[in-house]
Amino acid sequence: MRVLGVDPGLTRCGLGVVDGLPGRKARMVAVGVARSDASHQIDQRLLAISVQLDEWIEEHAPDTVAIERVFAQHNVSTVMGTAQVAGLAMLAAARRRIPVALHTPSEVKAAVTGSGRADKAQVQVMVQRLLALDELPRPADAADALALAICHLWRPAGALGAPQRAPGSMTAAQRAWAAAEQAARARG
Repeated sequence: MRVLGVDPGLTRCGLGVVDGLPGRKARMVAVGVARSDASHQIDQRLLAISVQLDEWIEEHAPDTVAIERVFAQHNVSTVMGTAQVAGLAMLAAARRRIPVALHTPSEVKAAVTGSGRADKAQVQVMVQRLLALDELPRPADAADALALAICHLWRPAGALGAPQRAPGSMTAAQRAWAAAEQAARARG
């Protein structure tokens, strides 16, 4: 299964492509950042990100697109730009009939580190280890995109769009992710 992870952002949109199968080690295919110029008008910034998203999808042909679920932040303009870019990613996938999955930041952190409260540095280190990379994936947006892809690959059996696994084959990080997902759903 090939997953394109998208960490939406209007200035920097993290993109990471990971291949993997249930019970096997994940492999990084590509990582990068789609950028837009903050001095341009919003429509042109969204167009720039959209073009780059389309290029990544065409080049890497993912089976699924995993996108960070937008959550409320104190800065309304930041959350609006993030939500708009997430919508672009969903639309780019939908046009190609590629399934989309949304994951909360705490679900992603729990999947790769075992803790839903991990900081960005911890996520970068664990992504580097899990994908056996020579260097930390940078910037943090790119590492987050790879973490999203890994998170989706490791979804527990029975979750919508999840790879199927043998009972009891989840790692500690995957069990923590499942617990974080259940807690997030319980909070509504």
